[in-house]
Amino acid sequence: MCSVTQVEQVKILISAIPIFACTIVFNTILAQLQTFSVQQGVAMDTQLAKSFHIPPASLQSIPYIILIIVVPLYDTFFVPLARKITGHESGISPLQRIGAGLFFATFSMVSAAIMEKKRRDAAVDSNKILSIFWITPQFLIFGLSEMLTAVGLIEFFYKQSLKGMQAFLTAITYCSYSFGFYLSSLLVSLVNKITSSSSSNQGWLSDNDLNKDRLDLFYWMLAVLSFLNFLSYLFWARWHSYSPISLLTTTQQETLGDDHLNNYGFINSSKHGVDESMP
Repeated sequence: MCSVTQVEQVKILISAIPIFACTIVFNTILAQLQTFSVQQGVAMDTQLAKSFHIPPASLQSIPYIILIIVVPLYDTFFVPLARKITGHESGISPLQRIGAGLFFATFSMVSAAIMEKKRRDAAVDSNKILSIFWITPQFLIFGLSEMLTAVGLIEFFYKQSLKGMQAFLTAITYCSYSFGFYLSSLLVSLVNKITSSSSSNQGWLSDNDLNKDRLDLFYWMLAVLSFLNFLSYLFWARWHSYSPISLLTTTQQETLGDDHLNNYGFINSSKHGVDESMP
């Protein structure tokens, strides 16, 4: 026989899976910034000074620089202001923070698609090479998105789980990275197969030459996929019950008692159950 605590741990794990799954597309976008966006940079003018060129791969550091700068500002200015408005300890709930990050991720791909179209047209039609700085907005937007989503996801798993489950749930957040990168490879293969069979071309991404490929269309597809993922997240976030105490029946609560519930963090989380629900 399983104990009540073990049953509740399984319930919490099952209810957290949809939230975790919605971050996979987010990490698929991250994969593009570490692959195709670097390839974009190689095809652009990397000269910063007369004798210095920016390594295209170094653009990947922009989201992490954004994290270093924005996270302290977020905690110092935004959280106290939002706390006065919402009454929530963290300003906004972890689920709301994750949702905002997923929303901004869509605009990272929109920016990437617009800039790639501009770069490709300039190279093909005018034989001009744009500066690599044209593609920095997609990295900046994703840096803001990652500050909200990645940090919010860890906060969500840590605060909303029973003691003993925090480490496990926090660890599975990193599984989202591997699933996201795998989905990226799968999408590239599927897009090449579908687009090559439906047109006279070899596919959107088959030439390994951005002036011949249609990376901009691939980015637009990811933007649409990201927005649909955001809508899916809104559904699951509203469905999710934040407080573990709400998963217990009244009889189970009386049987366990306040002392036992407090040992597993139920009492504290129940105080904020209403505040932390999605609007």
